[in-house]
Order: sequence, then structure tokens, then C-alpha cells
Amino acid sequence: MARSGWLEQTRIERVKDGVTESDAESELKERLRRAAAQVRMRSLEMVHHAKVGHPGGDLSAADILVTLYLSVMRFDAANPRWANRDRFILSKGHCSASLYATLAEAGVISAELLDTFMDPLSKLNGHPDRNKVPGVEANTGPLGHGLPIAAGCALAAKMQGASWRVFVLVGDGELQEGSNWEAAMTAATYGLDKLTVIVDRNRIQQGDFTENTIRMDPLPEKWQAFGWSVVEVDGHDHDALRQVLGAGPVDAGKPTCVIANTVKGRGVSFMENKPEWHHGVPTEAQLNAAREELLGAWR
Repeated sequence: MARSGWLEQTRIERVKDGVTESDAESELKERLRRAAAQVRMRSLEMVHHAKVGHPGGDLSAADILVTLYLSVMRFDAANPRWANRDRFILSKGHCSASLYATLAEAGVISAELLDTFMDPLSKLNGHPDRNKVPGVEANTGPLGHGLPIAAGCALAAKMQGASWRVFVLVGDGELQEGSNWEAAMTAATYGLDKLTVIVDRNRIQQGDFTENTIRMDPLPEKWQAFGWSVVEVDGHDHDALRQVLGAGPVDAGKPTCVIANTVKGRGVSFMENKPEWHHGVPTEAQLNAAREELLGAWR
């Protein structure tokens, strides 16, 4: 059955069964919190296994991904190509470990498959492949490609009169690619209000902080100047993310940009806000220390 995130559907069914709205809401919040901790832990285990990856961005994006898949988006885990599904594109494709772990939490792929991350002939490449992994909408990895693809999807939905929405997650460092701004102008020109771009604003890219590389700020005003509605949100607050992402377009006839302020390496103290963890592999000792912190968040 098509669903708006299986946790959201569970909440609705619990209320129908006589559970109070307040209790059902508390249950959903708890499940999101645990799911995010699980995604973080699994993504680190995958990077450790593969001996390569981008753990800092995996951790900063986890709350966004979990909220989208488990509480906001309309999709059917048993039929990932369902025509009326909402579309999600991970433009920052190098953070595939977090996406795969989220797909496992959502029941789209098996948790056992995560153990094969980047193995020879594994379906789980370092960058997501729509031809190999159910639930992946587009092959991404080269930065600046996801938003143009998402704009094309949203334009197709508008031309078809379809109800499905399109979400795309971009890295803030990725916004240094000019193709994003070409797509932003196009989306505004065509009034693609079913399109939502989420900026993982962790302020770190490969090698340094974004503002030391190419200055981004004032980022909200840049998007507004390109004809978008803009909302800023705490990218680790599930309630705030649910409210913003689940509400639909902020303004009719305008695409929406959600600037999600996040912390690179969120949830693991020795990784947080450290540029060196954009691209790094935890040792066995570091993985165990990270597990302890994340298990504390899970409990």
C-alpha cells in the first residue's frame, strides 16, 4: 500500500485503534530518534567495512533522510517504482551510506545488504545507482547534477498534472557548481512548486569550511533572488523538519528551498564540525567509541 512514510502511517493507524493523538505522536518521535541513531551507526560501520567513504556528511544528513522516508514522503516500499510516489534525489551522492541505511530502515532494501557496501560486484556502490538499488531515483555523485534532474522531474509532474512531489538533498559546498543555479532559475521560471531543495548546511566541504573556500552567505537571500521561497530549519530537529517538509510549498507557484542547518559529523563528538571527517575512515577503536555514543542516543 502506498504510504506517507511508514512511521506516519503507523501513527495514523494507532489513533484509529484508540491510542490518543498525544501518545501516537510520542511514539513516532521516539521511533524517528532511534531510526536516526541506527542510520548513523550503520553508515559508520559501512564506511569502516569499505575502508572509504564520507562519514561527516552521512551523519549530518541522517535526520533529514529519516524524516523524509519515514514520516513525509509518499512511497511504497514493496513497489519502489510506483508511478505516484514522491521522488527523492540525493545530489550529494558521495553520502550514499546514509541513504542506503535509510532505505533499509524504510524496508526498501534488506539490512543484510548493507554489509556488502562497496564490495566487488555489490549493488551498493560508493555513489547510488538506480539500475541496481531499489528506491534510488537517479545516479548521482558528480556534484551539481541532482537539482537539474529534480527540476526535470518536477516539470514532468506539472506537465502531467500529477500530485507527486520532488525532494532533492544538496550539499552546501556543492552549491559552488553553477549547474545548480541554472536549474534554480529554470524551476522558478516554470513555477515548480512541487519541488523542494534541501540544503545540508553543515558549512564544511572537502578540505575546509565552505566560507573559507567560496563564501555562501547570505545564502537565503541568494535563493530568494532566484525566485524561490526559503525556510531555515534546524536540520537535526525531527519535529521542525516534519512541519516544513510535510507542509507542501510555502508559496503557490514557487519552488521551496529548505536550508537545514546541520553539524558535520553529528552524533559522534570527535567527528563533529571537523573538516577532516568529510572524507575519512574510522579505525576499529574510533568505530567502537562512536558506537557507544550512538547507542546512548538510541536507548
